[in-house]
Amino acid sequence: MSLDVIGAGMGRTGTYSLKVALEHLGFGPCHHMAEVNAKLEQKELWRAAGQGQLPNWDLAYAGYRSAVDWPTAHFWREVSDHYPDAKVVLTVRDPEAWYDSVAQTIGIMMDTASNDPQSFGVAVVGNGVFGGRFNDRHHAIAVYEEHNATVRATLPPERLLTYRVSEGWGPLCAFLGVQLPSEPFPRTNSTAEFRARMGR
Repeated sequence: MSLDVIGAGMGRTGTYSLKVALEHLGFGPCHHMAEVNAKLEQKELWRAAGQGQLPNWDLAYAGYRSAVDWPTAHFWREVSDHYPDAKVVLTVRDPEAWYDSVAQTIGIMMDTASNDPQSFGVAVVGNGVFGGRFNDRHHAIAVYEEHNATVRATLPPERLLTYRVSEGWGPLCAFLGVQLPSEPFPRTNSTAEFRARMGR
């Protein structure tokens, strides 16, 4: 099994809703940071990847047909190169709203005071992607916008969908070449739901 769909969008851009949607459309199981947090072997694999020991991608994604959110969003270039036939979905949202959502949710996981400094969230996302400056709103938003611009500039338009989950099934199903479901598009993992799940 190889990946058919790769999510290049950063966390808190609707990636969990996209995960549920892809699984409903038959592109599951879908890899997500929730999988990493739930499985020790996944934590160890991605922690090593964050330290430069890139995995065998086929083993890292064994059993999955799609992958979204961190850590895939960090390795989107390598993963999309490895799976050249996979389509890529770049989930986006208003930058200010994105920052507020991250600050209240996964931003907590980047805090070195209360988390393992070698964890993927701290070492790679917090210190690597955001240079240890996520609390600098202007800087963090600039990093977010540069990430999105780089993805759009790198991948050919026929392979990439820039997507807001608020658009629902239409653009996603058209891009993936599948029929529209009769069920409503999933809306899940709000800030409140995230914080309740993490017990924060």
